[in-house]
Amino acid sequence: MANLIVHGGTPLTGRIVPSANKNAVLPILCATLLTREPVRLLGIPEITDVRKILDIFRMLGSTVSVDYASGVLDVHHADTVFDPQRHHLPEEMRSSVMLVPPLLARFGAARIENDVQGCTLGVREIDPHVEVMERFGCTVERSREHLLIQTDGGLKANHHWLDYASVTTTENFVLCAALAHGTSTLMNAASEPHVQEFCTFMTLLGAHIEGMGTSRLTVHGVATLGRAEGVEFTFAEDFHEAVTFMALGAITGGCVTVKNSAPEQFPLIDRTFAKFGVQVVHEGGWSHTVVDGPLRVKEPFTKNILQKVEAAPWPYVPVDLLPIFVALGVRAEGSVMFWNKVYEGAMGWTSELSKFGGHAFQSDPHRIITFGGKPLQPAEVESPYIIRVAIALLMLAASIPGRSVIRNATPVRRAHPHFAENIRALGAQIEWVEGD
Repeated sequence: MANLIVHGGTPLTGRIVPSANKNAVLPILCATLLTREPVRLLGIPEITDVRKILDIFRMLGSTVSVDYASGVLDVHHADTVFDPQRHHLPEEMRSSVMLVPPLLARFGAARIENDVQGCTLGVREIDPHVEVMERFGCTVERSREHLLIQTDGGLKANHHWLDYASVTTTENFVLCAALAHGTSTLMNAASEPHVQEFCTFMTLLGAHIEGMGTSRLTVHGVATLGRAEGVEFTFAEDFHEAVTFMALGAITGGCVTVKNSAPEQFPLIDRTFAKFGVQVVHEGGWSHTVVDGPLRVKEPFTKNILQKVEAAPWPYVPVDLLPIFVALGVRAEGSVMFWNKVYEGAMGWTSELSKFGGHAFQSDPHRIITFGGKPLQPAEVESPYIIRVAIALLMLAASIPGRSVIRNATPVRRAHPHFAENIRALGAQIEWVEGD
């Protein structure tokens, strides 16, 4: 694990072009396995999970050429082979479950290790994915070490209704349905911007998808995907990263302008910023925040209730962004309740906030209350293995004069390439140091 050393107290100012969204990049990478034709991806980020998936492709015999400096990836799965007895998907990467549908479509079998995991957000069950695969006619056998999924005669179209709007399960359904025999329908589908971006790529490959951006997706199965001349796709900017950099500008008293080609996705995010006295301005394909004086929580019109930020599946405030707003809540004068309606293990880091002098109370596994505006001091804190919690702790450290240490900040590298370099370009004094 690596630590981030932060010398805070400097207003961060400048321009940033956000990298691609990890949650769009990974399913799109997995989707390239559905075609035997060449695919070129532009804007590929140099992050840990991308490297791991490309290593899997090479292991399976695919042709991979990547230049992270230019962000260009060429991948060709014409000679790919898969043997479930020899080829195992990595346990430590949650997104490896999205390799299963392409492997089923091409080879009729896939294997998932029993311990597939990602960030420590709480119990992240694999049952919804198993249900989807069974609905498409697969058999699932469990051993002590793994699940073996097989299909006889190809994937069969079906109609399914998810228990909850899971992003990865929605993407797995579309990956299965694209080459299934017949028309498939998914109700309670996730509709996040990265799901829409993934569906856009799938249609570029030749998939027939109706209802993109809604909770009902209809997919008409086709015989093959891809084009003989190849497919080229450019990733959009990550709205998570755009929000993160704008929040860094606001919390440090500076102004960070980010490239943002989809401001239509931001109305609720803009209103959430406004709850902390931060105005967001979108102009000419770029976005930035404006703060008039110290951060201050906007009092609700209804008396005797707390200001609140509720995070849930899109179009709610995204749960991945909740820690970013918690950091603003600790800094801003006033009290706010934060409610994570998805993960029960994502709010247990309030003790780290107290090391900075912040006051936050965890009322239950899903909710915390911040009592902001307290005097803060630099500190050494420990990050859980959650990407944007590490960044939220970094935000507070950057706003406090003096030297702070964010221990075990490695999760940042899973989503944001060259994060420290980007922050330094804005005026921060920050460096990575390998931990003990």
